[in-house]
Amino acid sequence: MYSPSRSAVIVRPKQPYIDWAVENGDGMTPDPNGEAFLYLVPEFDSTEQGMQVLEEYFPMIFEHELASWDEDEATWPEERDFETFLEWFEIELCAVPIDLCFDDDSETVH
Repeated sequence: MYSPSRSAVIVRPKQPYIDWAVENGDGMTPDPNGEAFLYLVPEFDSTEQGMQVLEEYFPMIFEHELASWDEDEATWPEERDFETFLEWFEIELCAVPIDLCFDDDSETVH
């Protein structure tokens, strides 16, 4: 096992995102308990540090989440600040992700 020099943020949709997606989708509805994106971010050691890192990286995450549903930026919400991001997405911070595919002997990834 290998712990990369990164931490992670898992993002799941909340109701405001689901409402937006239904309005701008093709009849499908995002499942808040379904698949989620995991984003690797710079290392952090505490929830407070994790939120600081998230505050720096949320614009990219927000845009990725929107584009994953609808690439037409004209449909995206105008207000995309950190407060809106936290209203639209459930966030899970992971300070120490473990890479189970790393081979310590060869120092390569399978």
